Amino acid sequence: MRKATITIHLPDDSMSNALSLHSVSDAARANIRRPSTLDPEALGFMCGLEIHQQLSTGKLHSRMPSKLFDIGIDEIPTDWQRRERRLRASQGESGRIDVAARFEAKRKRSFVYVQSPNSGLIELDEAPPLSHDKEAVDAALTISAMMNAKPLPYLQAMRKTVVDGSNTSGFQRTTLISTKGSIETPAGSVGIDVICLEEDSARKLDTQSTNSGDVVIYTLDRLGVPLIEIATAPDVKTPEHAKETALALGMLLRDTRMVRRGLGSIRQDLNVSLACGDRVEIKGCQDLDWIPQIIRLEMARQIHMFLLANELREEAGLPPLPSDRRDDNKPIENRVSRAAISRIPMVLHDVTNQFTNSHSTMIERSLASGSSVIATILPGFSGRLGCKEPDEEGSQLPRLGRELASAAKLAGVAGIFHSDELPAYGITNDEVNSLKESLEIQESDAFVLCVAPEWQANLALEAVIERSRMAYHRIPQEVRNVVIRKGSPEDGTTTAMRPLPGGARMYPETDIPIRSLDEEHWESISSNLPLTRLERIERLQSYDVSDNQIEAIIGGELDDILVAAADGSQFGTPSFSAKSMASALLDNTRNEIAEGIERDETEVPWSVLTISLYACENGIITREGIVPMARIFLSEGPSSLEISFKDRLEWFEKRANDEGFTPADNSAIEEAVDAILIDRSEFVSERGMGAIGPLMGMVMAKLGGAADGKAVSQILKEKITKIMEE
Repeated sequence: MRKATITIHLPDDSMSNALSLHSVSDAARANIRRPSTLDPEALGFMCGLEIHQQLSTGKLHSRMPSKLFDIGIDEIPTDWQRRERRLRASQGESGRIDVAARFEAKRKRSFVYVQSPNSGLIELDEAPPLSHDKEAVDAALTISAMMNAKPLPYLQAMRKTVVDGSNTSGFQRTTLISTKGSIETPAGSVGIDVICLEEDSARKLDTQSTNSGDVVIYTLDRLGVPLIEIATAPDVKTPEHAKETALALGMLLRDTRMVRRGLGSIRQDLNVSLACGDRVEIKGCQDLDWIPQIIRLEMARQIHMFLLANELREEAGLPPLPSDRRDDNKPIENRVSRAAISRIPMVLHDVTNQFTNSHSTMIERSLASGSSVIATILPGFSGRLGCKEPDEEGSQLPRLGRELASAAKLAGVAGIFHSDELPAYGITNDEVNSLKESLEIQESDAFVLCVAPEWQANLALEAVIERSRMAYHRIPQEVRNVVIRKGSPEDGTTTAMRPLPGGARMYPETDIPIRSLDEEHWESISSNLPLTRLERIERLQSYDVSDNQIEAIIGGELDDILVAAADGSQFGTPSFSAKSMASALLDNTRNEIAEGIERDETEVPWSVLTISLYACENGIITREGIVPMARIFLSEGPSSLEISFKDRLEWFEKRANDEGFTPADNSAIEEAVDAILIDRSEFVSERGMGAIGPLMGMVMAKLGGAADGKAVSQILKEKITKIMEE
């Protein structure tokens, strides 16, 4: 093959900074094999992020609680109702059927929706939605103000078409809140194009395959949970800068104290393009540490597909693909498209009889269940589909075969076989040669097999043919998904999910009234912004709390509670030691109280914890009595609305005496310590200060638990020290 010189220019066409890749077998392939060495600037790299963060409010349009149920397909309660639906492709307002919707209809999928306790008629799309949740709107406005974004005077809910069944209505409701904001990162300012408020989708539990089509099972607990969507401008300079930007956005969102925490509550999507490629949206970037790797592998993929396109064009005598997508010539691309269709006809072959005696376990099992083996020929593609091979950094090299498999899987099949990787999977060389002979496959041709129910195999291979024709062009704009294995990215590679949607998929939601935003409300929001992380750290540094405690308390979003307790400003308790409150918060004392009386932690008022701690700090109850006394008070004690703090404290004092949690005075502790030390003198001589721990239990037992552990420890320490000095 004649070697070509391919030049990838910067977006400004600066020849001085252009990167020359000499032939498909030299520098280009070397760079692809080492993705970390790719130069973003020279390659015309562009990147922006989309952040989706769940808010900790009620559902956006149904007034249902946003409680999520951590259950799998085998754990669904029997009393949760199920509803089965199908989606059909219909003409939109333009009079045309969306291509994605048309493809979805061919997949013959049905959807089962499991109705969780926090889902009703609105989630089932059997009742009209309600107006926007006020708290969710205020949260979105707060985030907008923190990013200096400009709010819209009117908030109009829009319908965004969704065809995968994850929304019972067939669309997602989205409201544009603000535009033209920014956020600071270590590498500079990143613009915020839009901030939206939208509904989260239903959560997929399982996909069950049948001969008549897949059955996808969703649970409705997550459907309608408010999401804040933040889309940045393409200001991200490098893959590493993308990670920094995601981290900065995540920290700002957490500063609001209005967002959910935990796995799956925040999702990062990446929009990536090179000059020689096109915009691709990558979903499934849960772990920030993986973001640079995912981006660099996408850069390598775009270069690989660009080089492959020019190989195919050169062989077919077609004009080369320009190194910058802005230089694409539509008439030329139309010509190439016609040539690709001519070279790769939409022809499928039923070759089931060729494999009736196959010893391939996968094929045997599939044929036994009524599947067929369908084949298609890809002329001129031999050796271009590729086999699974790692790059020099351990990730899979990009290859066309994987792109074809992704396209096929959209039809619901498990995968495909292709000639570049055969013989393998139990398919013998004799079977491969026999197939080539019967189909008259030339040496330069490739073939693809799909084993599935006939209708499904046909649909999958039609997608394979369409994807093969695309190989003559620049990569398609599409949505891709990070390959996940056992809950984590496999190696940072991605697979195709669906075409990248256009603006036409959105249209006004007529069931929700437009909401106006008055200047007074916006001023109230923007003038009362939450503290930043730095401000919270500085605030806690004024209290008697260690740096480690500060880090843990802010990480747990507990600093407001600590400050309120220490200052005595909120829970009806006079101020007391911040150190004591910090220890109680980090020891999960509130949860310990709840567990003893079979209540949820949120059902234990902070005032119950603070008065128990105050009573301990002031010598009314022992430290060991904090949890049991709080439980008794919560179950039997007087309400703070009924009596004064003084009277509640007196209740504590009387009940502590009844329950045996009144602290012993120091004289009683000293007497008990002296008696134990005399009895265990040899043990003390042998262990020294190491005897304190074992002796603590003995002293506490002798005092019947009516002693402060801190006081016992201090007295033991003083007396053992004196013994050792004698």
